[in-house]
Parts: sequence; structure tokens; C-alpha cells
Amino acid sequence: MRWLKTLLPALMTIAVVCPVSMGSEKPNIVLILVDDLGYGDLTSFGADDLRTPYIDELMSRGMRFDQFYANCTVCSPTRASLMTGRYPDLAGVPGVIRQWNDDSWGHLDPSADTLPQLLKTAGYNTAIVGKWHLGFETPNTPNARGFDFFHGFLADMMDDYWSHLRGGKNWMRRNQEVIDPEGHATDLFSEWSIDYINEYSRQNTPFFLYLAYNAPHFPIQPPKEWLMKVKTREPQLDDARAANVAFIEHLDNGIGRVVTAIKTAGIEDNTIVIFSSDNGGSLSHAQSNGALRGGKQDHWEGGIRVPTCVVWPDKIPQQRSNTIGMTMDFLPTLCEIAGVKVGGPIDGRSLTDVWFRGGSGDPQRTFIWVRREGNRRYQGRAYYAIRKGPWKLQQSSPFEPMVLVNLDQDPGEQNPEAADNEVARRLQKELMLHLQRAGAVRWQP
Repeated sequence: MRWLKTLLPALMTIAVVCPVSMGSEKPNIVLILVDDLGYGDLTSFGADDLRTPYIDELMSRGMRFDQFYANCTVCSPTRASLMTGRYPDLAGVPGVIRQWNDDSWGHLDPSADTLPQLLKTAGYNTAIVGKWHLGFETPNTPNARGFDFFHGFLADMMDDYWSHLRGGKNWMRRNQEVIDPEGHATDLFSEWSIDYINEYSRQNTPFFLYLAYNAPHFPIQPPKEWLMKVKTREPQLDDARAANVAFIEHLDNGIGRVVTAIKTAGIEDNTIVIFSSDNGGSLSHAQSNGALRGGKQDHWEGGIRVPTCVVWPDKIPQQRSNTIGMTMDFLPTLCEIAGVKVGGPIDGRSLTDVWFRGGSGDPQRTFIWVRREGNRRYQGRAYYAIRKGPWKLQQSSPFEPMVLVNLDQDPGEQNPEAADNEVARRLQKELMLHLQRAGAVRWQP
């Protein structure tokens, strides 16, 4: 058996390197990541007080995932996993990166290969429009980490969607240039993405566009005309919920315009469109995670399970999948499709068998979550969750004990058990091994 152990890593590498046979022309990739979208805040996911026709159309036109997870319950860590294919703490980002050093909880590993860097080796032009949230200075700015073009926002949340400031500072950029555009950030990011698509659809090279909206992250600020439309249509809603519904509908409209631009440019048949969110909805801001327990910041399902789909006409079947996936899986999947060799260590797994052949993945795959945060609620400490099969061990604060849930038997997580049986002990051991690995990675510059 020793020879098999020696051969196995090589076989795994081959599985990642070999391109998916989908024709000689590499597909364009448009990856849309929204911010804090709740699992219950789309019409296609059960919402009855809002209208999201464009995102719903994406869900129906491709493969919709009903058990897809964000890598974290907050922003920066999930984005680090998207860029590196690694767990957030193994990418150096266990918590939110902020402009204030005494309240910043991550530093993107400078040695990690990023998704745009890898795609560039296959001839892709790479662009990010929207929110970056992985660093403010070189080497951790978009242009320094593999993006040919950056038009967006370096920081985390916006204090105002019209002034685009954070902590009184302007973090809007066009590449390295400081810019001060006028308009609602959602509209700007949609327009800038359309401009990019119109330009690069005429080129002879494939493109990768990472479109990262700030919306619907608070502050909840829909344009007035969108809010009035919702209040007229849904008079039963209180002000907070009406504003959130209008905010999401405005976002949906922007996404619809981007998808229409892809169709108008005549590149729809050779463009992969991915839609997902960086974490669950914020319950304190009138967002909904449907029947799932908890929300943003929690390791309950409402904080980490996110609406997700992938569309590639005539290549990816139109169907719903119950296969479990995670944000970090996008990197190996897209690299396999592009025929890119992934040389460095990654934790994500390619989902090409799921996307193209309806595969069910590995039912015993392990998934781990971590989040580190400051303020009095967390005091700079980390808290964790781990899932294997139907079993999930989790805490949603570093100061509470772990509890165990069987998601097959208790999908709403209403009856968690004490973590004192053999299943819990096995998960605890696996989590401790992960913590040993993560302990070797710096998360401060």
C-alpha cells in the first residue's frame, strides 16, 4: 500500500490540472458576489414580499445549489478563500481586515497564488469591479494580486452608498488612481461591469470579471424611487423591511443589466456566470434567512449557507443540486475548466463533476469555519464550526460551548445536543488538527 500513498498526491494533482473538455475556446467567467444576502431574501428561495426576477432567472437557467456554504460568516475571510482556494485562517485572514490596525484581524498571505494570477497563466484578462476588502496597500491590492484592472472600493462596508466613504476616507479607485464618482454604488458597479464586458467581448482573449457588490450590506440605502415602489406594492411592511426589500430589488436590477450586457455582446454561450454571497443575512437589519436558524456572524446555517448558482448554457444542466460546496471550491473548479495548473496548496475541491455531470461529491467531506473578531462581544478571540456528513459541531461565540447537530434529522438546528459523544469527539480531533496547521500562518503583517 506504500506505493499507493506515494502515487495518490500525483493523481490528485492530475485531476486538478487536466482541463474540462468543453471545446478549444476557453470560456469567459463572470463571478458575481453579493454582500450579506440572506438565504430567504430571493423570490426563488421563498421570499413572498420581494421580487428578484433576474437572480431568479439565473437560478433557473443553470445549476442551483441548495447546500452551498460561504467560507465564513463575515466578509474578508470568505473573499480570501475565494481568491486563494484556502480556508481563511490558512490564507492569513481569520477575520475582517480594516483600515484601523488595532481592529484588523487578517493579512492576506503574500505567498498565496490567487485566482486571477492563475487564470492569467491561461491567457485571461482579469478584472475586479466593486468591493476588494483584502488590503489597502501593496502587496495586497487588486492590481498587485493578479487583476489587470480594478474599478471599485478597497475597503469593507461603505458608510454611505452615495458618498462612498469609510471612516471619513475615500477608498474608491480605478487601478491605483483615487476617484470620486457620483451615484449610488450599486449603479456604479453595474455600469462599470457593463463597460468592461462591452470592451473585452470584442477581444480575442477570454476574460475573468469578479463583480463584488457592497449591497445588500448595511447601511440599507435604496434609491428613493425603489423604496416608494416597494411601499406602494407592500404596504404591510414596516420601514426597515421595506427598505431592505427595495435595496435587494435595486441590486437585482443591476445584476439583470449586467447579464443583459453579456447577451447583447453575443458571448452568452461561452460565458460562465456564477452567483453567490459572502455570508448570510443580517437579522438586525431586517434581512431574512428563511427557515434557517441564525444569521450573519453566527455559525448556525443562517450565517453561512448562501444562495448560489452557476450558469453556462448548453454545458451545465439546468437542475438543483444538494451537493455541498464552499466558496473556496470556485478556484480549483475554474482553474480545471481553464486548464490551469494549481501548484500551491489549496483546500477547495473542484466541482466540475458536479457542474457538468450532476455528481454528488464526497458525502464525507469535512468543512471547517473560523471567525476572529474584536469588540466586547468577541474580544479578539476566534470561534469555530466543523461539518462532516450530516453532523455539525459549532459555536457562535468564543465564550460558549460547542454543540452538536444532525442536519439530516434537525435541519432547522432547533435541538442541538451537548458535544459529549463519540461523534463530537471525532469532530473535535479533526478541528484541532486544523488549528495546528493554521497556527503556523501569520494573520498580522
